Amino acid sequence: MTVRDEQRHLKACVQRVLDQDYPGPVEMVIALGPSRDATARIAQDLQRAHPELTLVDNPSGRTPTGLNAALAAARGEVVARVDGHAMLPPGYLRRAVELLRETGAANVGGVMAAEGTTPFERAVATAMTSPFGVGAGRFHYGGEPGPADTVYLGVFRRDALDRADGYDESFLRAQDWELNHRIRGAGGTVWFTPELRVTYRPRPTLSALATQYRDYGRWRRVVMRRHKDSVRLHYLVPPAAVLAVAAGSALALTGRRVGLLAPLGYLASVLAVSGIAGRDLPASARLHLPLVFATMHGAWGFGFLTSPADLGSGGAPAATAVSPTPAG
Repeated sequence: MTVRDEQRHLKACVQRVLDQDYPGPVEMVIALGPSRDATARIAQDLQRAHPELTLVDNPSGRTPTGLNAALAAARGEVVARVDGHAMLPPGYLRRAVELLRETGAANVGGVMAAEGTTPFERAVATAMTSPFGVGAGRFHYGGEPGPADTVYLGVFRRDALDRADGYDESFLRAQDWELNHRIRGAGGTVWFTPELRVTYRPRPTLSALATQYRDYGRWRRVVMRRHKDSVRLHYLVPPAAVLAVAAGSALALTGRRVGLLAPLGYLASVLAVSGIAGRDLPASARLHLPLVFATMHGAWGFGFLTSPADLGSGGAPAATAVSPTPAG
């Protein structure tokens, strides 16, 4: 796990890992980035209480750098990535290792089961588990088990991570997708199963959500530049929608009413889907849903369209960050 500014969820997240019923030794390694809240103190208190917990420094605070630092300190033959917003369900590690054996996969993972606690977070969770909100990724809302492009988090064979030279530190976002792409390119299988449902806590504010999805769009463009065969049609829908709405609005401002078809059509789609997707939400959460959908689409599309050409040009994966270690 790599964390930064995670005081709200860190203790509960770590406890979910420590409570796993895996029939063998489990160690936990946290890469600690520079935080503006009490994350470091909470992590240190947890380390004092749990000798199986190791802390490593991640001075840059960057996710892939922290993941590689944690990998370098880990000793196990199997490595499970955990996110600071994620709550592992009981039996997660045990079942994931069983699936590694049953499928022969290099990496197995499941569903990013978004669950919010505030009305806004509940609206975000609904949007994040809707195909209208996030596209065709099975790891957002489920589907049939089988090979996949990527999965949420992932439980890896250590030797597969070593062969891939760990996470590419030039990818500040989308590093999971990029790593899984290289694992698949080397002949490994990435296996999705809806059995593994990990609770994910969404961003708590509209600005945080917009920043998250803008970065997703920017870095998806980087993945597509680096790996031409990674292009998928649903990645192009948000930027196309942003362009259509912007062009239609501009046309309408010149007096050509036909331009209103694009923005009004998009608005009608958002309202219609929000009415269906949010039917089981309380009114306080349902009111947020149209704006949440529009923010996710608009930020992702804007990020994709404005992704700098030199973003992610740091080069090849950082091979020195991960080295083979004895089984733990």
